[in-house]
Amino acid sequence: METIERPTFESEARKRMYEYVERHGTAKRHVLLDVLSVSSEEFRAELDLLKSKGYLEEEGGTLRVALDAGSVEEYEAGDVEFTIRPARQDDFEGLVDAIRDVTAEETYVVAESIAEQLLYEDTVTRHNTVESRLFFVATVDGEVTGWTHLDLPQVRRIRETAQQTVGVESAHRGYGIGGKLLQRGLDWAEANGYRKVYNSIPVTNEHAISFLSAHGWNTEAIREEHYTIDGEYVDEVMMAYTF
Repeated sequence: METIERPTFESEARKRMYEYVERHGTAKRHVLLDVLSVSSEEFRAELDLLKSKGYLEEEGGTLRVALDAGSVEEYEAGDVEFTIRPARQDDFEGLVDAIRDVTAEETYVVAESIAEQLLYEDTVTRHNTVESRLFFVATVDGEVTGWTHLDLPQVRRIRETAQQTVGVESAHRGYGIGGKLLQRGLDWAEANGYRKVYNSIPVTNEHAISFLSAHGWNTEAIREEHYTIDGEYVDEVMMAYTF
């Protein structure tokens, strides 16, 4: 299922099944059956329809929202080998840790809010009629060391624009991981019909501004004194990449 497609349901049972899995990140098949309180025959029929439509996928009895986010990519830079792939629910703790590592060193307010939202909702991927979000992660030796995130609005008039964040833990910078993550998110957005991706950064985060500028992003606007950082008013730099 493409993330830009809003899910629709022909039965209440099917809607409840999808919403439970979407809200919890994953769900065991037998747990979902107990929650729904429907017959085994109806459960199997409705689940088969959700899977055949591409809304849910199942592996080893565990159900998750099926999003076509692409394949795993392998890279090597110097003595470091890293992987970039779609994030999974079991990346949750590593993803939050990576975001917090970045935001502890540099002011990145949007990323801070994303980490808080992850912790509040306790799920990595969201896709419903109100909101959608998608993560790609970079891993080194199986551990999450960086991320890129796409916030995908479902409101019709702004569904062609997306918000992107990106960050790499300090221990693994200098290997091109951030650039690969950024491009992976941009490639996905372009392939799925988005015409613009944007990011908003405090003017004090010079590293992030230089990084995005070097990768073809432009400053669209400055919001004066938008943030309060260390007791001082700080401007916000609104940057965008247009396809």
